[in-house]
Amino acid sequence: MADPVFLITGASSGIGEATARRAAEAGFRLVLAARREEKLQKLAEKLGGSDCALAVRCDVTEWPDQERMVAETLEAFGRLDVAFANAGFGAARSFLDSTPEHWRDMVLTNVYGAALTIRATLPALKESRGHLLLTGSVAGRRALPGSLYSCTKFAVTAMGEAARLELDGTGVRVTLIEPGMVDTPFFDNPVSDALDSDDIARAVMYAVSQPEHVDVNEILVRPTAQSN
Repeated sequence: MADPVFLITGASSGIGEATARRAAEAGFRLVLAARREEKLQKLAEKLGGSDCALAVRCDVTEWPDQERMVAETLEAFGRLDVAFANAGFGAARSFLDSTPEHWRDMVLTNVYGAALTIRATLPALKESRGHLLLTGSVAGRRALPGSLYSCTKFAVTAMGEAARLELDGTGVRVTLIEPGMVDTPFFDNPVSDALDSDDIARAVMYAVSQPEHVDVNEILVRPTAQSN
């Protein structure tokens, strides 16, 4: 396929940015979506400019933003082959820490936002027999003490399987990417001996690069220094 199109939410930093760089190297045209438009524009310019990298401001919790993101993708490039629902953030590990407002925003972004990305991109992915990816977490496989973030990622784990079952027979592949500790702007403090964003980006590209009949449903990636 010539010039396939790869859409990434949460593309302005961390795993999203690293994946954009890897996807550009692999020959994809890019749709970079996030709330930080200035950072997106700079990244798009570095990855080839408007001919091959489209920056779209998108708050994933807002359905009109998601609809516009896909509409602009199809207007600019005429197709969508890979959609990576990657936007998300965390919270302190305690049901007494953080604030209810922070919790609400996190749940809306991590769960509702991912679901809206699936809803918005599915028609185009069915048309192209494309690939849907979601950023889960090790924390979506084992509960963390007092972590509502962990609960949101359990929801994403279920969402990935629910999407896979719905899409059975359509040719659309579904992959859940489950990072362990990654040293990204996601964390307030640097993480020692952690994975870096490019480690996860390589895992994403591994799943995407498989033959059409191979559906890599889950990739769980931990640093060797992480015991659980």
